[in-house]
Amino acid sequence: MDKLSDTLGRFGGVYLLPVALGAIAFVLIGAPSSWVTLTVAGLAMGMMLFLMASGLSLVFGLMDVLNFGHSAFVSFGAFVAASVLAGLSGWLDSSSALLASAALALALLAAIAFGLAVGLFFETVIIRPVYQDHLRQILITMGALIVSEQVILAVWGGTPITVHRPSFLEGAWIIGDVSIEIYRLFAFTLGACVFVGLMILLNRTRIGLLIRAGVENREMVEALGFKINRLFIGVFMLGSALAALGGAMWAGYETLITPALGGEMMIVVFIVVIIGGLGSIEGTLLGAIIVGLTANYVGYLTPKLALASNMILMMAILMWRPSGLKPAVK
Repeated sequence: MDKLSDTLGRFGGVYLLPVALGAIAFVLIGAPSSWVTLTVAGLAMGMMLFLMASGLSLVFGLMDVLNFGHSAFVSFGAFVAASVLAGLSGWLDSSSALLASAALALALLAAIAFGLAVGLFFETVIIRPVYQDHLRQILITMGALIVSEQVILAVWGGTPITVHRPSFLEGAWIIGDVSIEIYRLFAFTLGACVFVGLMILLNRTRIGLLIRAGVENREMVEALGFKINRLFIGVFMLGSALAALGGAMWAGYETLITPALGGEMMIVVFIVVIIGGLGSIEGTLLGAIIVGLTANYVGYLTPKLALASNMILMMAILMWRPSGLKPAVK
């Protein structure tokens, strides 16, 4: 394993893993057009998983909180966005791209705003009383997830809801024999923009410096006179807003959502965070892309292994790097 790590380090380290995965899949799939379609789909899925998981990674790394209710924000974001899009269906069906874009922007902004509000409530009422007690954190956040699902059932009902898309995001671009879905390109672009924004926030601003310092050494930040609790609240709200945005994008990706969405995504989100490494935005992005690519490649090559592919991937990576690919904390 040490020799493998040294070899990878000379050529780019763990950042080569998605490239290596794509190269192996290219050989196994054999058809270049199918490989390109699956790769684009995997990258788009990875970016949406990154949106959902990035906040959880920061919260886990900075606050030492095992928030098993994080996927509730995903569900709320999906249903709020779906409701706004349904209310603005006239704009979506309009021939004006400006109106359709405005409807999509309002839906995403509504999901983000709802995520911020729910994140503030969640941190203040549920998380704050159980700091430093992982067992109680698991129990109370799992309970919060169950309650959230029941709230969604009460408000939106148990019938699956169809999610409308703007007309300009429907269909696919055909390039030779390759078919690339427009919505997936949009999801990838949005995820990339969010990643760049987070990297600028964490590496180029004073707040980002405090967040990174808090991940490394919380006591030192407190000793310097900074109010770490306010920083915690802000990070938690940011994480919940990102999860809600990811849920809104996932709703458009699936086009049909149910109240069980949060529970279904919880395991995948935690796998992404564990593979990437705690507290690391770069690690979360890397883990999300690897999970997205693996799910699409394995689903195409051996559909029977598709459900188990994420768990197998996580076990293989943890046997190689027990702290994840790019951990900020151990």
